[in-house]
Amino acid sequence: MQTQDVIDIFREAGAYLEGHFILTSGRRSPIFLQKARVFMHPGHTETLCRALAEKLRAAVDGPIDYTVGPAVGGLIPAYETSRHLGVPSIYVERENGEFRLRRFEIAPGARVVIVEDIVTTGLSIRETIACLTALGAEVLAAGCIVDRSAGKVDVGVPLVALAEYEVPSYAPEDLPPELAAISPVKPGSRSL
Repeated sequence: MQTQDVIDIFREAGAYLEGHFILTSGRRSPIFLQKARVFMHPGHTETLCRALAEKLRAAVDGPIDYTVGPAVGGLIPAYETSRHLGVPSIYVERENGEFRLRRFEIAPGARVVIVEDIVTTGLSIRETIACLTALGAEVLAAGCIVDRSAGKVDVGVPLVALAEYEVPSYAPEDLPPELAAISPVKPGSRSL
């Protein structure tokens, strides 16, 4: 699956939005990929996550014990990717602002891959890695449906992206005039 194939799925699902968006990172963008509109369609979700599972399997040496999704955005793609990998899916969620593995236990040395929806700065993946390594897990790689940095972000482990799609993003104080003229909306889930 190529980047354009992924973007075509987002367009078909009505998930390729144009306007003025406040990203989870706090940066601003004229494009927002509303993955919830893709993940509401099981066929699209299966297509994307099967392809991501194949890329992860090829990128990782040896067995994978779990996929781990950062809540909220990583829950669905981690689950569906785990289905294609044939491993359990677990997730971290925020507790007092930090990711914790609240509902699950993993043994020290467990071999895990993190699965995220869309990566811009990689913060959620880095926070998930910190949580998991503190528990003694071995984080083999991270996977995502779309890497908005087009390969520029460093998450601390190999990042396997189904699509690399660079979308401009701006600091709130450095908006181009055409973006500043549009009222922003914040469709992300970081505060959940």
